[in-house]
Amino acid sequence: MLSIVVAVHNQLAMNRLFWRHLSAHTEGEWELIVIDNGSTDASAGFFASVGAKVISNGGNYSYPYCQNRGIEAAQGDCLAFLNNDIIVPPGWNTRLLASMQHHGMDVMTSCGIEHVETIAATKRLRRRWRWIKNLVLLVGGRSETALVLMHRLMYPRWQLFTRQRALDFGLQCKPGFVGNTVMMTRRALALVGVWDERIQAADFDLYLRVQQRHAEHGDIQPVHIALDVFVHHYIRLTEGVSYPPFVDRARLIPLEDKWSEAQRLAWMPSA
Repeated sequence: MLSIVVAVHNQLAMNRLFWRHLSAHTEGEWELIVIDNGSTDASAGFFASVGAKVISNGGNYSYPYCQNRGIEAAQGDCLAFLNNDIIVPPGWNTRLLASMQHHGMDVMTSCGIEHVETIAATKRLRRRWRWIKNLVLLVGGRSETALVLMHRLMYPRWQLFTRQRALDFGLQCKPGFVGNTVMMTRRALALVGVWDERIQAADFDLYLRVQQRHAEHGDIQPVHIALDVFVHHYIRLTEGVSYPPFVDRARLIPLEDKWSEAQRLAWMPSA
């Protein structure tokens, strides 16, 4: 079984859209664990109504803290840590798992606007998304209707687009990571540990920890990006939105306080 962990704070429109695609396009046996960071809209109730396991933090906690609460509750053999502001394609989880098994990897991410097969292709996607996102935000705001419109303008034939990528890049991957969709085996957790609750940029930290483990012990492969699984991410759509300060902010440290510049330069993925 796959355990899917997602942290939320409000954004009901986004959460409804996220669920619509997740429930339609996730294959096999799976559970959804929602870590609710003190939502004041109907988000927690919505996820409970569709059968998700909702864990209330009672306040706005950092990303890694939330992921670890999800791990504690997860019953699956494999775990997927997702942002709530994404749209997954059909069969995303089975294709991602197939790529992991094919390459003998324990941690893999999807590709997306942030990172695809080449720098040039990534730049084209990012330019298109910025133009569409800003246009729709200007005229339609952040309603569910506006979010759907953004997605349709970006990918007029979403299922055809993602199906074609699956055909073109079947089981192909490249070193690196995209943090909005991270799949891990239980073995990876045993080798590198849970999320470091001191680091808000915990996806970068996880990438570096796997790299370090690979370099020092050789018993785990570096994190890779599956090029045949494209997940749409509403990147930085919440810029300018005010959130309560993290309850656990006093213990958070910058990534640079944990990892030296030499380590980051040696192990960080290229653009």
